[in-house]
Order: sequence, then C-alpha cells, then structure tokens
Amino acid sequence: MKIVCDTNVLVSGILFEGSPRRILALVSRGEVVNFTSPELLREVEDVLRRPKFDLRPAQVTGIIALFGDTFEIVHPARRVRVVTADPADDRVLEAAEAAAVAAIVSGDRHLLDLAKWEGIRILPPAEFLSEWEMRSQ
Repeated sequence: MKIVCDTNVLVSGILFEGSPRRILALVSRGEVVNFTSPELLREVEDVLRRPKFDLRPAQVTGIIALFGDTFEIVHPARRVRVVTADPADDRVLEAAEAAAVAAIVSGDRHLLDLAKWEGIRILPPAEFLSEWEMRSQ
C-alpha cells in the first residue's frame, strides 16, 4: 500500500511509542511504502531541530538521511490551495497526488477534516493501523 505520512506522524513515530511508530515499522519492513517530497522532509527537519526535542544536529541529520533512504521521494508538479487555515498542509496533498497514494496518514485536524481529497482517504494513525491489520489477516 502506498501512503504519505504527515510531518506530525513522522516526528511522533521517531520520538514516541504508539501508532505512528508502528506505521514507521511497517514502512521499514517494506509492508507499506511511504512517499514524501523534499519540502516535507525540510519541514520534518525544521520540526526536529526545535529545542523542545533536545536532539543534537547530527541526530537530526541522521534521521532525515534515514527517511530519505527509506521513503520514496516525489517531486509534485502541481501546487494546490485547499487548506486555507494552514496552507503548509497543502504540501502533503501535493505529495499524495504526485505519488497516487491510497491514503494520507495524519494527526492534523485541518487534513483530517477533509476526510478525502481527490479520492485519497485521510486517516489518523490508529485508524490506518486498524484498517491495515484487518486487511492483513
């Protein structure tokens, strides 16, 4: 299955236990393919560099390199303007469209409120995992 994980899912998956970490494990085992874009990777890097996470620069660089090696990188050709409350969320939609994914996995209310965009479902991490587990049985 092809997905795009939003920045909040990637950061949570690296730093904390729970559904986002389980999704990253599926990706690392090749059971799910996560797509991202250079813009989304920059956003993840910016978030991880925040002082509240107390990560060393080398740790952040290593995480971004791992993501770059593990995820499929797309270069969206089309810019969209959908999420007026937070235009940065449009980058997630652009990557999802470029990769023709089945789902976007996000904890972001602006994206979740869309529920579906251009035929792409938008799910919180726990719901994605629940559906994945049902399909895998």
